[in-house]
Amino acid sequence: MPVADLRRRHLKGIIADMADRPHAARHLLVVIRRMILVALDEEWIDTDPSYKLKHRPDYVGWKAWPDSARQQFEKRWPIGTTPRVAYALALWLGNRRGDVVSLTPDAIDGEKIRIVQGKTGRPLVLDITPMLREVLDATDLSGPTILKTAFGQPFSAKSLTGRMADWTKSAGLPPGYTLHGLRKTLGKMLAEGGATTRQIMDTLGHTDIQHAELYSREAEQEHLARDGLRAVVRLVAGGKREAG
Repeated sequence: MPVADLRRRHLKGIIADMADRPHAARHLLVVIRRMILVALDEEWIDTDPSYKLKHRPDYVGWKAWPDSARQQFEKRWPIGTTPRVAYALALWLGNRRGDVVSLTPDAIDGEKIRIVQGKTGRPLVLDITPMLREVLDATDLSGPTILKTAFGQPFSAKSLTGRMADWTKSAGLPPGYTLHGLRKTLGKMLAEGGATTRQIMDTLGHTDIQHAELYSREAEQEHLARDGLRAVVRLVAGGKREAG
C-alpha cells in the first residue's frame, strides 16, 4: 500500500498475523520502521504510525543440554566421529561456533589449549580436561583445523550450525539443542560445581560480569532452596518426634 495510507492498526495486524513467529515479527517491524524514516525524510508522511509501537517477544536464551540429552548424543555419535569432535570442543572449552571451526592443532600446547576468541579478541589458556583429551586422542590432528569436513577442509560457522542441527536430529533430540547451548551447559556446570563468578568469566571468556553472574545466581538459588527445604523437613520431623 502507499506509505501515506499506512496506519497503526495495519502494523498491529501484521504483528498479530505473525504471532507464531515472534522474533520474525520483531525483525519485520525494524525494517518497516527504517522505511518509515525514509518516508518522513522525503516528506511523504508527517507522522510515524509505528511511534512507540513495541514488540518484544520473551527471550528464553540458548538451551543448556541436560544430562539425558548429552548421553543421547554421545551414544549416537561415539568418540572418533566428527559430530563428537564438534560437540566436545563446544562443551569442554565453552567455545562459540566461530572459535570451534577455527581451532587449529597448533592451539594444543601439552595439556592446555590456547584460544583467541573471535568475538572479543580475548586470549584464553584453558586446561584440556580428561573428557576432551579422550576425544582429541582419537582425532586426526594433521590440520588445517582440529574439526574438519569429510573432505578434510574447515567448516564455516554457518555450515557447522546446519550440520549440528542434522546431528542432533539423527540422535533423536528435538530442535533447540545447539552448539551455543553447549557453551551455556559448561557455564551451568561451572556454577553448580562451585566456581566463582570470576572463574566462570575467565573460562568462558566473558568480558561482562553480568553474563557470568547469571550462571552463579541460578546455581545459588537451587542450592539455597534445597538447603532451605531440608531445614523445613528437619523442623517438621523434629516436631513429630516431640509430639510422639
